[in-house]
Amino acid sequence: MSDLSAFPITQRWPAQHPERIQLYSLPTPNGVKVSIMLEETGLAYEPHTIDIGEDETWGPEFLSLNPNGKIPAIIDPDGPGGKPLGLFESGAILIYLAEKTGQFIPADPAGRYETLQWVFFQMAAIGPMFGQVGFFHKFAGREYEDKRPLQRYVTESKRLLGVLEGRLADRQWIMGDDYTIADIASLGWVRNLVGFYGAGDLVDWASLKHVPRWLEAGLARPAVQRGLEIPKRP
Repeated sequence: MSDLSAFPITQRWPAQHPERIQLYSLPTPNGVKVSIMLEETGLAYEPHTIDIGEDETWGPEFLSLNPNGKIPAIIDPDGPGGKPLGLFESGAILIYLAEKTGQFIPADPAGRYETLQWVFFQMAAIGPMFGQVGFFHKFAGREYEDKRPLQRYVTESKRLLGVLEGRLADRQWIMGDDYTIADIASLGWVRNLVGFYGAGDLVDWASLKHVPRWLEAGLARPAVQRGLEIPKRP
């Protein structure tokens, strides 16, 4: 039996299966990266719903695992050297799970680094920009009289979609024939932008050809469909 008692978060969200990876998350664009990856790899895991609407990430138990107070985070009871490992930041978790399993990341160094650059492209650009579009178009920011912030983020999001469109013009997936963590990182964000955020018209979604095709193919994967619903919302 794995001993996770050194992690205070397990006092707030007890592990019923401590031998499995513990996932602390919610089905947001960042959260689903990890649930999709876990479903794709087939690793055994136990999900815990973290209610960000109730500020559960700012309690001392969650902050003990992620001092940045954001989902997702994991504990792997069988980390490097067989010791438990706590990890936060969705991109770091994707890379860790890919290397742990040898799945969804190229084995050759050049391909690996090329994949990582597209993961970081999502982390540094797609996520922050699309998230701001969501805030200023759908959430509290929509009440602001000054529309310049919304337009700034819409313009940048359109540019980023253009980068992705160009990359996918002659590729099935971001890395070519192989579906990788580069795709897993971005699928949820692109889906949210044109779905939940309702920003398709703003970013000229109808003018794109390759990104919609890629998104449809990604969403058709059974593991993606499952991961998008894990953990269950409160």
